[in-house]
Amino acid sequence: MRTLIAGGGIGGLTAALSLHAAGFSQVQVLEAASQIRQVGVGVNLPPHAVRELTELGLGDALAQVGIPTSELAYYDRRGQLIWSEVRGKAAGYRWPQYSIHRGKLQQLLYDAVKARLGPQAVLTDRRGTGMQAAAGKGVGAGVAAAAAALQVQVRNHAGDTFEHSADLLVAADGIRSVLRQAVMPAQGLATNGWMMYRGITPGAPFLSGTSMVIIGDEHLRVVVYPIEPGVNNWLLVRPVDGDAGELGNWNREMDPAQVAAHVADWRFDWLDVPALIAGSEKAWLYPMADFDPIPQWVFGRLALLGDAAHAMYPFGSNGASQAILDARVLAWALARQGKGDAATDAAIDAGLAAYEAERRPVASAVQLANRRQAGDVMARISALVRQDAHGAAKDELKAVEAQYKKLAGFDAETLNQRASWSVEAP
Repeated sequence: MRTLIAGGGIGGLTAALSLHAAGFSQVQVLEAASQIRQVGVGVNLPPHAVRELTELGLGDALAQVGIPTSELAYYDRRGQLIWSEVRGKAAGYRWPQYSIHRGKLQQLLYDAVKARLGPQAVLTDRRGTGMQAAAGKGVGAGVAAAAAALQVQVRNHAGDTFEHSADLLVAADGIRSVLRQAVMPAQGLATNGWMMYRGITPGAPFLSGTSMVIIGDEHLRVVVYPIEPGVNNWLLVRPVDGDAGELGNWNREMDPAQVAAHVADWRFDWLDVPALIAGSEKAWLYPMADFDPIPQWVFGRLALLGDAAHAMYPFGSNGASQAILDARVLAWALARQGKGDAATDAAIDAGLAAYEAERRPVASAVQLANRRQAGDVMARISALVRQDAHGAAKDELKAVEAQYKKLAGFDAETLNQRASWSVEAP
């Protein structure tokens, strides 16, 4: 079975490693960027994502580059604690929770793919632009599940075009997926009117030194956590009026001092928030965007994965994590149906159906839960805080977090007892 993965991000690279571990050796990753570089800001990996990367043999590498998050704490705009809970192994999980620079995580995965699948397993400057069934039919919602092998159209930055053959195409090409648009042209992005500002700043540890904090209310809030010793990651979110600008573009920069002005008086004895933000070399702004849960992830031999399948608001530390889970389940579902590279057409189709049945309901529920966390949940909590009802706010937060963990598949009892998605290669 020849598998082509469009997108060399966290989801695509994890899919390549997972497929290889399950006995699929003919795997090629196409990455649109000219080179894999350590760009971006921080990402948080709860224990359900760490479990999957650990079972891929990356646990030690993660421990070397990530910070084990020890607690999550909510504070109001005055810096007063609302509620906190321990995280990772201290919370009873068999696996830790890590905060890590997104670029370092991608590099870790990229190095593992090259080491295990070979230096040519990832081709850069290659963007998947479309596909056709081998018989000449377009691949879309009306194509039968038993479609023939694909011819995948690819383009580089210079405009040169290429064609690759594959039995399976995995679209892991992000929130603005070209391949999703090819089969679902009406599926567009939408924003809730909130703008996110992100950055990383060298600085001293705060609180426990491995704390993740969420400060603020439904009108303005900041998330801060360390991603390596002496480096703190921050995210500020606020509603904005008028046109939010291009949706899905992570690369718009602005002066960090302008962002810091929104929280000029958020100086606490445990963290000086405006100094933290202003101390960044640069800041990025990004309109909060997602799309409604979609009714279909598999289109013939095209399977959506990660943000291409379920772009979501960045609440609950689950965007990258859900992509990792997609990748692991995809390999698990395919491997259970066939014998690695010798998988039959029927086995591939059955595996893809099982993948969608397992993952789409969960990821869709997380998408909607993240919307609620961004809106209704924070509004309820903040209203209680303004009434000085911190005890009631604490109870509300505790209940919401417990419910969210169950929904997203990482409450400790369920995760610790769930059977592994690892499949021994034939």
